[in-house]
Amino acid sequence: MRLLSLIASASLCLGTAMATADPGFWKHEWPNTDFSRTSVENWVEILSGGPPKDGIPALSNPDFMSVATEKGIGAREPVIAVEIDGSAPRAYPIRYLTWHEIVNDTVGGIPVAVTFCPLCNSGITFDRRVDGRVLTFGVSGKLRNSDMVMFDRETESWWQQAIGEGIVGHYNGTQLRQLPTWMESWDAFRARNPSGLVMAEPEYSRAYGRNPYSNYDSSARPFLYSGELPPHGIPALARVVKVGTRAWPVERLAREGQITQAGVTITWTAGQASALDTVSIAKGRDVGSIRVRDSKGRDVPHDVMFAFAFHAFHPDGKWMIR
Repeated sequence: MRLLSLIASASLCLGTAMATADPGFWKHEWPNTDFSRTSVENWVEILSGGPPKDGIPALSNPDFMSVATEKGIGAREPVIAVEIDGSAPRAYPIRYLTWHEIVNDTVGGIPVAVTFCPLCNSGITFDRRVDGRVLTFGVSGKLRNSDMVMFDRETESWWQQAIGEGIVGHYNGTQLRQLPTWMESWDAFRARNPSGLVMAEPEYSRAYGRNPYSNYDSSARPFLYSGELPPHGIPALARVVKVGTRAWPVERLAREGQITQAGVTITWTAGQASALDTVSIAKGRDVGSIRVRDSKGRDVPHDVMFAFAFHAFHPDGKWMIR
């Protein structure tokens, strides 16, 4: 489905959703969700993105294959690298996450949720353990500030993907622990991890490797977003590196190559294709790969997201423009 088709169908939902400003609109679809517990103050922020609950099917316990035997992924295609002690390094290709958005897995004994929201370019890995319980996440079909709203199957609480926080239900206000993973090119991952593993193609009928949001990251405005645009003249869909409540423009990193500020060192390396540019992900323009490390060289949890999303969820955040 092309982006224009998504906009057309979701615009119909937008008119309906904006007609109500209380959670009663969603209770018929979500009878098991405790809407009395929420941090959402303005319910018109919650919109249908088009697909219903589980209309975008999250994956659980996927199959993997050795890096050496995978021949179908383009050299510059982006993957999320998950490297946890006690397990072989794993690559989760964006060609699959574009169509599934969440992968529930266990790596090195840690239950993880590898997530990607195409509309925000947000790729984050979370620890699925909360208060001694292992949660399993799905895609709600809802958006807030154009960002995916996840839900857990155990309580049907809603979670904001970009910040890893429960926003509706039993786990309202609960924070998921973000793990230090990163997005890089398939070539970079396999060069560093020749004995690593890569997620195998799921058994769904999807156009894997195809970008259903072609030319999205060169759009003037985000999909279904009516909030404030970023300050300092930064384009809404410019990529920024989010570390905590700070954001470094990727454009600055591409010029300087490496920046050490606020206790972290951020490096930019050419060679990763944008997943949100051309129809073929493998042919997307080069947006580079980011690594963030602390003063001891340890990887730091971060996200490479669109500027509008950072501003929406961190309106008082600090912009590291110089």
